[in-house]
Amino acid sequence: MILTMDIGNTSIKTALFDGADMVKYWRISTSVTSTSDEYGVLLSGFFAHEGVSIKQVQGISISSVVPSINYTIEHMCNNYFGQNPMWVVPGIKTGIDIKYENPRELGPDRIANAVAAYELYGAPVIYIDFGTATTFGVVDEKGVLMGGCICPGVKLAAEALVSGTAKLPRFELLKPKSVINKNTVGNMQAGLIYGYIGQVNYLIKKIKSELGREDAFVVATGGLAVLIADESKSINTLDGLLTLKGLRIIYNKNRG
Repeated sequence: MILTMDIGNTSIKTALFDGADMVKYWRISTSVTSTSDEYGVLLSGFFAHEGVSIKQVQGISISSVVPSINYTIEHMCNNYFGQNPMWVVPGIKTGIDIKYENPRELGPDRIANAVAAYELYGAPVIYIDFGTATTFGVVDEKGVLMGGCICPGVKLAAEALVSGTAKLPRFELLKPKSVINKNTVGNMQAGLIYGYIGQVNYLIKKIKSELGREDAFVVATGGLAVLIADESKSINTLDGLLTLKGLRIIYNKNRG
């Protein structure tokens, strides 16, 4: 079995794969103060709860956008799983051609998303990850990762709206039934959610125009993808495990 881990700014998403089949998926908070033992005991408990032995893990594939935690996670993998993890870093085999001015600037999670989107949904493909930041990426019909764009995530935008004003209250990220609302919270929810949907639709339209392919497939992933994708007709499908699937594919391309 292969264990995959996507370490993000807010949470660590991890999944156990048996071949191409996902056995189990877990999500834990990212904490730079937690020790390798704390992470190890936590994951060991998850495995025990599912009745799966950690000895069945034959390899570990990781993407991380939080460098300060990598040393801790590597030690956890060594001490609890007896495995040296495979990190998604520049130069690793991906099966796609990365045309980025400086490949070292490209987040490993975006690389994993590109690989999974290309392998699972064909090309050209546009992939969107709704995380702390919302990232867009494009792989053309030749398997070239052309680049993309980044904008603030939905939660980040909501936090900026509240913290940057004196009287606007905190509010729940819910989509109101209409854009016209008669109270402050409804106004904020409508402006943020429907405004964000409009932004996503426009960016997809612009990307397709620059790509010259109106038929480009669009796949969305990330914790807040459902909130936006339900209303956006520009998104073809949701795949909440896109990044983790990409990590499994990358592992298989490099394990030899």
